[in-house]
Amino acid sequence: MILALRALGVGDLATAVPALRALRAAHPGRDLVLAAPGWLAPLVDLVGGVDRLVPTDGLGRPDPALRTPRVAVNLHGRGPESHRMLAGTRPGRLLAYASPEAGHHDGPGWRDDEHEVDRWCRLLDWYGIPADRTDLDLRRPAPGGAPTGVTVLHPGSKIPAKRWPPGRFAALARQLAARGHRVVLTGSPDERATAQRIADAAGLPADAVLAGRTDLGRLAALVAYARLVVSGDTGVAHLATGYRTPSVVLFGPVSPAQWGPPPDRPRHRVLWAGGQGPPRWDGVGSHPTLAAIGVDEVVATVDEVERAVRVCRAVAA
Repeated sequence: MILALRALGVGDLATAVPALRALRAAHPGRDLVLAAPGWLAPLVDLVGGVDRLVPTDGLGRPDPALRTPRVAVNLHGRGPESHRMLAGTRPGRLLAYASPEAGHHDGPGWRDDEHEVDRWCRLLDWYGIPADRTDLDLRRPAPGGAPTGVTVLHPGSKIPAKRWPPGRFAALARQLAARGHRVVLTGSPDERATAQRIADAAGLPADAVLAGRTDLGRLAALVAYARLVVSGDTGVAHLATGYRTPSVVLFGPVSPAQWGPPPDRPRHRVLWAGGQGPPRWDGVGSHPTLAAIGVDEVVATVDEVERAVRVCRAVAA
């Protein structure tokens, strides 16, 4: 068994896809087991190559099903908690960043400013396992009952500082709808009230509010067949990258150099209003680097993205 730990969220799993596929290629005859939250199962299926998901929340005592892997790989963090958790599975070998505090002196040194995709590719490369940082595409699910060709606005985030003001999302929704976009609003059940206020202010129909009504599998299908995605720096943005769905991602406080889509893909654009801000914002509402992004700037970037898509289609034809 090859065990990989990534007990985090949607964006975290999406940025680890190249590393997971590299592990699959390096160990074709062994089971690849992923320790990650159970609710990520629909997305794990779309990554491909993972033989089994062992539901793992947090970094406590490891599940007995994870015992004695041939190789354990820490795709979670720098340690020491994640290192110690994997060491507790008694692996034949642990691949991880150096963490003297955890008693792990092997592995490369951690870089705070590294892009999250590159971080895990570099870790594996240090151990002689080549990984392709461009291998980010996800399997496209059947659309099922999800609407296709819609423009997805995702105003929420687990981190309040990463939320663009709702009033600006409403203004954006109103302008896009006037241009012929079929706008829908996504989010968690806790974000449904905010999505409803945005829809009401924008004059959108009741069925435009999908927040709290889509599980992860249906959300992936929605993004996979969407016309456009506009969101903050959150998991939905990484789904758009994985499906090459045109997107505009609003960043703050963390730089897109650490979590943004590949810069060589013209159908994905980022907006970033400043230098590296503090990772935590003690004020109320959006971080200043995010609040500095205006509606007109987002609309203009949407136009740029859609022009780029038309050019790509014309070249392909």
